[in-house]
Amino acid sequence: MNVNEKFVITINRELGSGGRTVGRKLAEKLGVPFFDKALIKALQEKYHLDVSEIEKLKGRNHSWWADFKRSLSIGAQQGEFKYYQAKMVEEPDMLTTDEMFKAEQEILKGIAEDESCIVAGRSGFYVFRSHPNRLSILIQASMDFRVERVARKQNMTPEEARKVIEKVDKMRENYVNKYTKTSRYDTRNYDLVISADGKTEDEIVDIILLYIGQK
Repeated sequence: MNVNEKFVITINRELGSGGRTVGRKLAEKLGVPFFDKALIKALQEKYHLDVSEIEKLKGRNHSWWADFKRSLSIGAQQGEFKYYQAKMVEEPDMLTTDEMFKAEQEILKGIAEDESCIVAGRSGFYVFRSHPNRLSILIQASMDFRVERVARKQNMTPEEARKVIEKVDKMRENYVNKYTKTSRYDTRNYDLVISADGKTEDEIVDIILLYIGQK
């Protein structure tokens, strides 16, 4: 991946691995916007960005995201998107429809056409599989690590945290399998796989920066 050209970094992660925080911190280091489920869903719902509306925007201009962003005075810096960020334990993808998934793909592709960015989740490894300048990352961790982190951050008992993790794991895997016909655990989908065990989010960010030659 060449950071001197327009790029996209996708981060798939297990709940409790710290992957979303890594994505946000990495975006800050690289000076690019960070997008996750909360932001994409907020854009879809607030501005009615379904497939037909996106097609209209694309019909007027190939770089529809750039025009859309300018019309709403949306800034490109990650900090200006903070109000869209979701809580770590979000509601899993139970209500996603085929139409919503298609619209989501179009939004992400439009963003990547206009600017470099980092995308957490949203099957980014699949959406951008043909992107000429992308890096796909998977961040994993042991169950003990994940349970401790979720329990601490969400004020849960270890038993409650484990149940949440198992539920989200199953739903995310079903989501990925349904829309990509592969498994999110298949390491062939990624350029870099990192275990969060024994590492802070900042240390993981440093590993990624080193990998792309920025440290």
